[in-house]
Amino acid sequence: MKVFKEIFDSLIIAGTIILLIGLYYWIIKAGLPYQDAPTELQIQYAINLGIGETLVKTGICVTALGSVCRIVFGVIGKKKK
Repeated sequence: MKVFKEIFDSLIIAGTIILLIGLYYWIIKAGLPYQDAPTELQIQYAINLGIGETLVKTGICVTALGSVCRIVFGVIGKKKK
């Protein structure tokens, strides 16, 4: 049981880190698009925005999955005691 709790704690931490990296790409790297930007900057903006969105979604999913599993194993652990 302890091993699973540690795995789910690790998932929560990993999901939070992925989420923070995604927010960095989304807010800092992509930022606001330039007005009348050249094609190269538009492409770079689209790439950074896509990476940020994907990482944010993944981070939220991993954190939620780890949290739910951690709660379920906590409840199961209490019932067995």
